[in-house]
Amino acid sequence: MATNKAKKSLVLEKMREVLKENRNVVLTEFRGITVEQMTDLRARLRKAGVKLKVVKNSLSKKLFQEVGMEAMVPFLKGPLAVGFLGEDISASSKTLLEYAKQNELLVVRAAFMDGKLLSVEGLKAIADLPSREVLLTMLVSGLQSPLRNLLSVFQGTTRKLIYALQAVKTEKEKKAA
Repeated sequence: MATNKAKKSLVLEKMREVLKENRNVVLTEFRGITVEQMTDLRARLRKAGVKLKVVKNSLSKKLFQEVGMEAMVPFLKGPLAVGFLGEDISASSKTLLEYAKQNELLVVRAAFMDGKLLSVEGLKAIADLPSREVLLTMLVSGLQSPLRNLLSVFQGTTRKLIYALQAVKTEKEKKAA
């Protein structure tokens, strides 16, 4: 009995540590998935930066209540795996949803991101967003465009001044000759 409590507290402590690093969580039901399929899923998710943990619902309930994710508690029914999404939420979500589309035994139940409960449709909307790198590239190019235009205006003004000075010089040379 004491060993069982010790194991549970160890699992809870590990989950708390993971939740401190990452508060973006997805609940998935995996009823009927074979070991090979689960291994394949974990490998794909690991590449996308997702940690997938199978934890008893009672332990998950206790943990979610401790960390302020009470909205996840109603979804804790059946065999569930908790997915901790990586840094690139869009790519992580996309990988998880693509696997769920390929294997109908994996069902996404709910997600919790940035302090809010998300439905499966909300998670799909996030998965449809471009990756973080693409968004950063779009931001940088959006910032560069006005700066290029401003530089072009300054260069045009400078160029006109040089042409005017050159015309004055040429005019003075003609008068001197």
